[in-house]
Formats: sequence, C-alpha cells, structure tokens
Amino acid sequence: MEPTQLSKELREGNSPDLERRRWIIGLSMVGASMAQVVSLYQTGVIKELPELPLPFFEANRVDASEYAYSRLNTPDGPLMLINYGITAWLASTGGENRARENPLVPIAMGAKILVDSIAAAELAREEWSENQAFCEYCQVATLCSFASLALSAPEVMTAIQTLMGQSGESA
Repeated sequence: MEPTQLSKELREGNSPDLERRRWIIGLSMVGASMAQVVSLYQTGVIKELPELPLPFFEANRVDASEYAYSRLNTPDGPLMLINYGITAWLASTGGENRARENPLVPIAMGAKILVDSIAAAELAREEWSENQAFCEYCQVATLCSFASLALSAPEVMTAIQTLMGQSGESA
C-alpha cells in the first residue's frame, strides 16, 4: 500500500476493525506508560513510585525485588516497554481492511496479544507468589493486555476466515 493511502486509512478510516485497533494502540500506550514509570524507578532515575493506599499493592517493594530483575540480567520494566511497543506496532501495521488484504498481520497481532495475556497472568501469579503483593502499575498493564485480547478477536476471526476462503464479515 502506498504511504499516502496508508496514512489516510489509519487516520480517517472508520471500520469497526480499525476502531478496535485504535483502542489496542491506546491500551498499548497505557501499558507502555506503566512500563516507563516502573523503568524509571528500577533504574534509579526516580527514587520512589507513587502507590495506591490499597491492600495487596506495594509497587516499590515488588519492583525492587529479586523477581523484577530475574530475567535477562535486566529489570523487567524496559522489557515491558518494548513488549507494548511491539503490540502497538502490530496494531498499526496495514490499512483499514488488512484482515482481508493481509490476514497474517492481524493473526500475528492476535497471537502476540494472546501470548502476552497468558504471560501477564503467569507473571502476576509469580509476583504474588514471591512478594505477597502486586505492583499496581504492572496490573494496569495486565488489564490492558486482556482488554486488547478481547478487542483483537473479531479481526483475527475475519483474517482466519479469509485464509480459509470464507467471506465472513467482522462486526
């Protein structure tokens, strides 16, 4: 697709699939924002995270724990930031009718969001298991993943139907 056409479709298109993709992009930006705040704390740029006065949430303790630094010799905040950026990129890739024109892209996006949602649930379990507390920033990001999963389903189904030679319309 020509860049001018892609720009017009992404900015001005109004299909239900594109509207849901915009929500996924927005949710990914919320997840990325949560990751940015956690990353600033985990790397010492800021010394304390604002916390909700709720039971079971202790972001400062959780995000400074061994759990938060146990993968790839890095804090988990920057990894989370990259992850949500990739989701936003996949959601923004292709034009308004990509499920029919390039069905592998929405399928890849849906598969990634599914894996992210499963991983987020497992990480929340580990977070609790190892800390008896949650990071509220991480759990907001987790909710963004689950909402994105639900939002991605109609376009993924259209893409699968396209690959199978069916003409189902997504709502």
